Amino acid sequence: MYNHGNYLVRLGNVVSWLGTQAEELGVEIYPGCAASEVVFHDDGSVKGIATNDMGIAKDGSPKEHFERGMELHAKCTIFAEGCHGHLAKQLYQRFDLRKNCAPQTYGIGLKELWEVDPAKHTPGLVEHTVGWPLNRTTYGGAFVYHLDEGSPLVSMGFVVGLDYKNPYLSPFKEFQRWKTHPGVRSTLEGGKRVAYGARALNEGGFQSIPKLTFPGGCLIGCSPGFMNVPKIKGTHNAMRSGMLAAESIFEAITGDAASPTKGLEPVSYEGKIRNSHVWKELKSVRNIRPSYHTPLGIYGSIMYTGLFYFLCRGKEPWTLSHGGPDCKKLSPAKECTPIEYPKPDGVVSFDLLSSVALTGTNHEGDQPPHLTLKDDTVPVDNNLAVYDGPEQRFCPAGVYEYVPLESGDGMRLQINAQNCIHCKTCDIKDPSQNINWVAPEGGGGPAYTGM
Repeated sequence: MYNHGNYLVRLGNVVSWLGTQAEELGVEIYPGCAASEVVFHDDGSVKGIATNDMGIAKDGSPKEHFERGMELHAKCTIFAEGCHGHLAKQLYQRFDLRKNCAPQTYGIGLKELWEVDPAKHTPGLVEHTVGWPLNRTTYGGAFVYHLDEGSPLVSMGFVVGLDYKNPYLSPFKEFQRWKTHPGVRSTLEGGKRVAYGARALNEGGFQSIPKLTFPGGCLIGCSPGFMNVPKIKGTHNAMRSGMLAAESIFEAITGDAASPTKGLEPVSYEGKIRNSHVWKELKSVRNIRPSYHTPLGIYGSIMYTGLFYFLCRGKEPWTLSHGGPDCKKLSPAKECTPIEYPKPDGVVSFDLLSSVALTGTNHEGDQPPHLTLKDDTVPVDNNLAVYDGPEQRFCPAGVYEYVPLESGDGMRLQINAQNCIHCKTCDIKDPSQNINWVAPEGGGGPAYTGM
């Protein structure tokens, strides 16, 4: 967690700046276009991607301003969708990329940007916390970064491991409760919350790295999952993996060896990753996250980190297991105690809908749903009956709610897709794996200005 000498930046601003640099070098960027599917050659190799059609009504009919999507073809396609990308899901299944690795495990990260009292602002200050208000067996922690940009801005976030067991847990409400701690409240009182957001994070680390290449393409960044979990940092590894992928693709294109498929597979990329600092870094911290999976929980993890990580730096001759996917970790509601959360005070803690308003999220109302159910009966028959509707609580944007049927006889799951902030938590944590997140019409989603 040592951060001396590092820069505190707003990633949204960095990405915007990088986009400008890329365009000056001749890179074409298509904002407002969503990649909706992978396109394949006749031989099964990846040909490129297709963007979705614009101007499609809910019933599937073209509207007045209908615009056909386009296919983008490449000799080699790099997939950099971030955590739990919907195209990467297709690739994992088609090419069996997870055959020799552990299932990916995830966390949900919630973040707010505050303008605080200048007297309470210490530019460059970094704080991390673990534990409270989570119980000892639930993985999670928080960060507070005092930005140095001329105005008293503080970026703070809270991460909850999605392998939690109690279906009554609400990551959003845990975040709001965390801010009521005297050590956090004292910084925020007298300030103003200016932004909110949430996104799933890869937490599988070294054990969950899949096969990175396939005929016609490769995975970089958080698509395969290169985040250093204890540090909650992955941008550096994402950028480095992209550079190594570019080198490998250049070698494949300019090399003398003929490709066995129409789409090129950058076969040297896997080796470059294994010989890079990315691999070394992830291997060194591989056992810290799964060390939570003991009866001691956080205390066991702290002891493990103190005894083995600082002594061995990842050279211990064993590798701990994550113990299965997050969707299988929930306990039935009857085995758990409901969690009573304090009401938001409107000063440092807030309700969900006012928070979603700060994301700037927006979707065209008349379009096909991007949150689809494989079976409409499963939410009530299984999720509500067994787990008391956990999607109402794990979603950090109020997308899912159970409402009475018009007949008054029973309940149904209502999906408020317009609230979606594209965090992917529902696609990950749904115990029935019945929810499928697909790309909405291009341009829809949160507008994380300055986040």
